[in-house]
Amino acid sequence: MGSALETLCGQAYGAKQYHMLGVHTQRAMLTLLSLSIPLAIIWYYTSNILIALHQDHEISSEAGVFNRWMIPSLFAYDILQCLNRFLQTQNKFIPMLISSGFTALLHVLVCWVLVFKIKLGIKGAALAISISNWVNVILLAIYVRFSPACKKTWTGFSKEALHDIFSFLKLGVPSAIMICFECWSFEMIVLLSRLLPNPKLETSVLSISLNTCWMVYMISVGLGVAISTRVSNEMGAGCPHGARLALRVMITFALSEGATIAITTLLVRNVWGKLYSREEEVIRYVARMMPLLALSDFLDGFQCVLSGAARGCGWQNLCAFINLGAYYFVGIPSAVIFAFVFHFGGKGLWMGIICGLSVQVVALVAVNLFADWDKEDEEQN
Repeated sequence: MGSALETLCGQAYGAKQYHMLGVHTQRAMLTLLSLSIPLAIIWYYTSNILIALHQDHEISSEAGVFNRWMIPSLFAYDILQCLNRFLQTQNKFIPMLISSGFTALLHVLVCWVLVFKIKLGIKGAALAISISNWVNVILLAIYVRFSPACKKTWTGFSKEALHDIFSFLKLGVPSAIMICFECWSFEMIVLLSRLLPNPKLETSVLSISLNTCWMVYMISVGLGVAISTRVSNEMGAGCPHGARLALRVMITFALSEGATIAITTLLVRNVWGKLYSREEEVIRYVARMMPLLALSDFLDGFQCVLSGAARGCGWQNLCAFINLGAYYFVGIPSAVIFAFVFHFGGKGLWMGIICGLSVQVVALVAVNLFADWDKEDEEQN
């Protein structure tokens, strides 16, 4: 839901309504923290939910322990996402880079101490994430509060944030649905892998594939954030032609980035599995999955840029329907057919995801290509 700030804060900054950035951010924080309470309850009962879904008891129990220790991180993540978008829509990326870099280095140390020295195992890994997220929040909060660069946009806590929460929810809810539809489809194929022959092998390989995909996805997310900021600023300033030009430039970057990632993925396919497992069977299976990952990474980079432009324009409602159709009317059904009808196993599940990604990309290209940017600008200003 925090993605709504990319539209609200970005366009407010472009329109030079600087004080509204702080108001929108505070409103988002209050909303997200409130919604995290029921989410924390769900996390607390993760193992029970997974077992009820007929997942492996041992894996479900471990997942439940991990999620319980991750609950403090949930609230930190809410605030962190709001602060990140508050700063990124003002083109203040350096403070976030420094804060994230310091936190990442600290995380390695904290994780090593908690997992290996104190021997907390999976609990220590979850606790390390919670500590790191809160450290990141504190660092960014200090910068926002005391930096002269945020003097105009953060004027202190305001009662105005308690009003007109609907204006945030109107974009926040479809923003959340848009992202969740996509992310849940990837998680769903891991759940479906439990129903395949040799479920432990399939689950292990698909978990490695998903982890690899999310790692590369962060690069694409960065491009999406950049174009979202640029487009929202330009639309807020009443310059749709500038927004359209920025999108064209970023598409070129996305194609180059996607090709580079895809080629790199293919080159490391025979060694990548060794980073996660010593089992030869797992390593060989991961190597066979990597060409599919290369294709999905390429498509994902492209769709991240197109989705970012859509968020900058405030088209979250339309994108939510696109993601619903792409992944749940095409992607997941295709995955089931490839995996269980044609017996491609885990590779078939990932092939279904690629089908969903392809439909999503085609739809987003059509939306951005045929959109009347001048009309959108008139409606928003």
